[in-house]
Amino acid sequence: MLMKTSLIRKALGLLGALSVATGLLAQAPKINFPAASPAATLTQRVGLTDIQISYSRPGAKNRKVFDGLVPYDHIWRTGANIATKISFSTPVKLNGTEIPAGTYELFTIPGRSEWTVIIHKNMSQWGAYSYDAKNDVARITAKPVTLATPVETLDISLNDLRDESATLNISWEKTRVPVTLTVDVKSTLVPQIEAVMASGGEKLPYASAAMYYLENDLDLRKAAGWMDAAIAAQPDAFYLVYRKALILEKLGDKAGAIATARKSMEGAAQATGPIKDEYIDLNQAILDRLK
Repeated sequence: MLMKTSLIRKALGLLGALSVATGLLAQAPKINFPAASPAATLTQRVGLTDIQISYSRPGAKNRKVFDGLVPYDHIWRTGANIATKISFSTPVKLNGTEIPAGTYELFTIPGRSEWTVIIHKNMSQWGAYSYDAKNDVARITAKPVTLATPVETLDISLNDLRDESATLNISWEKTRVPVTLTVDVKSTLVPQIEAVMASGGEKLPYASAAMYYLENDLDLRKAAGWMDAAIAAQPDAFYLVYRKALILEKLGDKAGAIATARKSMEGAAQATGPIKDEYIDLNQAILDRLK
């Protein structure tokens, strides 16, 4: 009986010790360690298209990257951890290849003289282990460019922004892979501009509409009329008069462009601060071009 009692006490003691140990473990604070490849999200509007890229950014860390850490001629997640994601709110073209609006995974196959950029159905996969070519939406070829200054951390960016285009760059170590991205703004925006400007409403966007037509080689005579309306609403806006001179220059109306540039310059001379010198210089550039 005494032995049995002793065994029971020992068992209860062990259970108590385990309970205390478990409690201590449960109370241990969580530790956040730095990520080896920090996550990043790029959001950029190009024209009327919203683009988002989510990826993890590994560092070179004194390692040979391409043809080393990242082998040539093998599928790559184009980052670290979960496969890189890219989304487009409208259809786009990558190096001329059409991509429907949607969210995709961005894979690449790096090569010495040519890369394959792959737009893949969004499978939410880790790495490229479950990659299946049958889920490719498009494959685009791109030529790598050698960089003079190495990039330590993988960088995916959108640069060279225009109303209807941008450059998607994948840069790491001494390699940059540019892909031309184009979007269609005109087919959406021009009908909207025409409808609004024909509505006869108040506070119409005369100057913005005129500049869009100027910059996109649309109806310049219509642009000139809209800019006249903008100037009529703000007679002292010499910066709008300058823009009217640009339209006339593009129309080939040399005399009209010169006279309008001089008028804008006279208005700018009455201003104060840096804007004065800026617009005097801008109008002088028109006069110098039309000598």
